[in-house]
Amino acid sequence: MSNALYDALFAPHAKSDAVFLRLTDGDGLSHRSFAEMAARFAGALTADGVKAGDRVAAQVDKCPEALALYAACIQTGAVLVPLNTAYTPSEIDYFVGNAEPRLVVCGQAAAPALSAIAETNGATLRTLNADGSGSLRALADAQASAFDPAPRSTDDLAAILYTSGTTGRSKGAMLTHGNLLSNALTLSDLWRFDAEDVLIHALPIFHTHGLFVAVNTCLVTGASIIFMPRFDVDAIIKAMPDATTMMGVPTFYTRLLDDARLTKDLTKGMRLFVSGSAPLPAETHRAFEARTGHRLLERYGMTETNMNTSNPYDGDRFAGTVGLPLPGVEVRVTDPATGTPLGKGEIGVIEVRGPNVFHGYWRMPDKTAEELRANGFFITGDLGTFDERGYLHIVGRQKDLIISGGFNIYPKEVETALEALPGVDESAVIGVPHPDFGEGVIAIVVPEAGTQAGADDLADALKDKLARFKQPKRIVLVDELPRNAMGKVQKNVLREQFVGLLS
Repeated sequence: MSNALYDALFAPHAKSDAVFLRLTDGDGLSHRSFAEMAARFAGALTADGVKAGDRVAAQVDKCPEALALYAACIQTGAVLVPLNTAYTPSEIDYFVGNAEPRLVVCGQAAAPALSAIAETNGATLRTLNADGSGSLRALADAQASAFDPAPRSTDDLAAILYTSGTTGRSKGAMLTHGNLLSNALTLSDLWRFDAEDVLIHALPIFHTHGLFVAVNTCLVTGASIIFMPRFDVDAIIKAMPDATTMMGVPTFYTRLLDDARLTKDLTKGMRLFVSGSAPLPAETHRAFEARTGHRLLERYGMTETNMNTSNPYDGDRFAGTVGLPLPGVEVRVTDPATGTPLGKGEIGVIEVRGPNVFHGYWRMPDKTAEELRANGFFITGDLGTFDERGYLHIVGRQKDLIISGGFNIYPKEVETALEALPGVDESAVIGVPHPDFGEGVIAIVVPEAGTQAGADDLADALKDKLARFKQPKRIVLVDELPRNAMGKVQKNVLREQFVGLLS
């Protein structure tokens, strides 16, 4: 029996001396060297008693060895549970208690706090540091440079990714070998990746974007990766002449636009810039094209599904849209109350069905039944609409919908109107309790640097652009918006901060 992901991602290039990882310190790692490192890590997992189906929880910094741990989990048949490096020990306690991993891997600095958590839950604790050192690396160095992969089918679990948990406890999305493989094959074909590509990778690898979308797309094609520990404008500008592609969150592109070194000449060797994980402002899309000549390719995905839609590689990429359904993936918009499919131009809940859709939430059958229909469609909780061209527009999250005086208000519409005004860099629109209307609209605005736009000026400018019930009852100016590690604005944080503003 084969191992679905290993056979597709790792085996074809395991003996290649072509560069796989290019590190910012000038070192590089070939596909062959990486395969040998991964085999040694697989041996280390086995030495620690990890068997097929066991969970391996990893809260580790981005480094080649962290990728080798991912590959080792695939080879042994273990289920990787990547955890955000910003999580506190109390948060890790929940994840470890829920996933019940055989092994917990963390940096040496976190080991004192996490050792008791691992012991309480019957797990072994190993360390892996940002420089690749640690007890797991030491154990791996004593293992053989070849490993016979465990049999795994497309239906076997490959990873459990926990949702961000903005409403209640985080849920562990169960992703199979087939889920990850289908996306890797589809995206590599759709985005025209091949062995000649060089990807700038400045994303974290505890998230589906950086780990599965970026890395797997390169692995399946034999492409190489400029592997950066974090986003750094100077490092990206330095790397761009040697690269062909880049994947990032909108914040990457807005910060690059702030640097005068971003020019058409700098990006002339690039063929593709992909944006995701958070909504891309239309103004950023237009400004990036004007500066570089490249139209950003925006796509739409989530933890439970990986990627669902994409603007085309060839053809029109429209600012403000996330494109067309991926080949083999069905996307529909339904009435939130009845589940009835809606027509083009109507706003409803986005539902997705396809080989990319997860197999449910770990040990949460009731939540799984709530969000996965019997016919296979996953209810994403995102609100959207299809335009006449068949392109999907994301309006917002269903939980972010504002109902004021009986009227539905979609935050994205108000944010778009605000961000089209002079002096506005970005905005976030939320609903907070209102004594008369139930909810009232609040706009939190980040002004452009050096501008004098005031809250009253912005409110006046919106009067002719939005119906009165959609207009913010208060506009608050701030220096920056709260974001998670993937650049998404944390509206739950803003709602907590401004909950009493209209009371």
